[in-house]
Amino acid sequence: MIGRLRGVLAGKQPPYLLIDAHGVGYELEASLTTFQTLPEIGAEVTLLTHLAVREDAHTLYGFASAAERSLFRCLIRVAGVGPRLALLILSGMSVERFGRCVRENDTAALTRLPGIGKKTAERLIIELRDRIGELGFDPTAVVLPGGRAMTPAINPVDDAISALVALGYKLPEAARRVQALETEGLSSEALIRRALQASVPR
Repeated sequence: MIGRLRGVLAGKQPPYLLIDAHGVGYELEASLTTFQTLPEIGAEVTLLTHLAVREDAHTLYGFASAAERSLFRCLIRVAGVGPRLALLILSGMSVERFGRCVRENDTAALTRLPGIGKKTAERLIIELRDRIGELGFDPTAVVLPGGRAMTPAINPVDDAISALVALGYKLPEAARRVQALETEGLSSEALIRRALQASVPR
């Protein structure tokens, strides 16, 4: 299994990024939490990874911290939670906030995340309650060298809508979520995070 990847950041468009490692371009998917730590395109980056293998696809997921990868691996072991939904959870709230939700039985906060209904929220709390404290989540354990500057998007609104579609939303729902926000001056990453957290009437 590929556990870590270091190379030059060649491209990023949430949730996808491309890392050039010795001439080989690796495509990864990552949460907005990881995207917010990325340096500018052309800089060296190191990510912890998780390789998901299915009959029809091999997908590599990238993480800026050991805590985020640990939580991702816990989430995908919960019945009904696949990698795509796990990325949505990690994009919608921090590892620390998720841990508090589990410890405090806060199903209301979890159900505000897209794709999480009451039964799924309850299942997450029940199955992860005993393991959340054993993972040693450390928000400072980021493995990325270099700065935190983001590459400005040419059109953050369009980028945010495209990213939500890539995360599994239908185009009308993605557009409705983004356009319901106050978008002035926000980056695409900020728009995506707010859209994931927003409760938008259908």
